[in-house]
Amino acid sequence: MNTDRLSPAMNLALNHQLTTEAEAAQSYLALASWADDKGYSGISNFLFRHAHEERNHMMKFLRYILDRGSKVKIAALSEPGPDPKSIQDCFNKVFEQEVSNTESINKIVKQSFEEQDWATWNFLQWFVKEQVEEETLALNLLDKIKIAGGEKAADEALLELNKELGHMPDEAHSASSATESHPS
Repeated sequence: MNTDRLSPAMNLALNHQLTTEAEAAQSYLALASWADDKGYSGISNFLFRHAHEERNHMMKFLRYILDRGSKVKIAALSEPGPDPKSIQDCFNKVFEQEVSNTESINKIVKQSFEEQDWATWNFLQWFVKEQVEEETLALNLLDKIKIAGGEKAADEALLELNKELGHMPDEAHSASSATESHPS
């Protein structure tokens, strides 16, 4: 008896998203390491926490695929891109990554709707909400950099941003414990 509750196409899409989330975690690790190397321990800490959050997202996809009786396929990860040239470039990369992730999730939402796979559609709603929050956070960071002077931001402004991000609440724990029915 076939107990797989996902279509082959949905299994492929969800496994692809699992890999996308793992690659996002790797990207955040690379950015965090770069920031730490440049002396921005607060920004680094913020980015390390986001790497953990992305790994939690990957695990949500893994668990969901297994819970639906389907097969998880662990794929090789792409190498993160080149190091940023500046703090602004770092947060540009964060924003671009989040937008790309949103687009990927939206494709699966559309696919789940077209397949009338309501369980998957419901599961993905948590990620839709999460991506709105992630894009908003990235945009707010870009606004702060812009106000500080963008590429020409003074050291004092970057020091203040570094301090602020180092003290931001850790969102990774709430993301790891969140469920579709209790997203916060």
